[in-house]
Amino acid sequence: MKIAVSSEGDNESAQVSVVTGRAPYYLIFEDEKLVEVLKNPFAIGGGGAGFGVAQMLANKGVEVVVSGKFGPNVSSFLQSKGIKIVEMSNISVKEAVRRVLNA
Repeated sequence: MKIAVSSEGDNESAQVSVVTGRAPYYLIFEDEKLVEVLKNPFAIGGGGAGFGVAQMLANKGVEVVVSGKFGPNVSSFLQSKGIKIVEMSNISVKEAVRRVLNA
């Protein structure tokens, strides 16, 4: 299962970001293995960050996205692509991945 987690930092011990479109990083896992770290190109700038992130993650073949909070536009787009959304906050990225895999 390919999982993307919005993150405050560039490693597994960082906290899950409370925002989706403006998260500083996205960490992508294949099951429990970290396979890619993406610095979010939409973290700073004008509108449309949620849609940009959603498209970027869909293009990466992600099946599940974990973030603190999803806005209506990003959640609708992800769900239209068959991507599951999971809201989690106040935990590490590594713990979030464990919880998704054990759900």
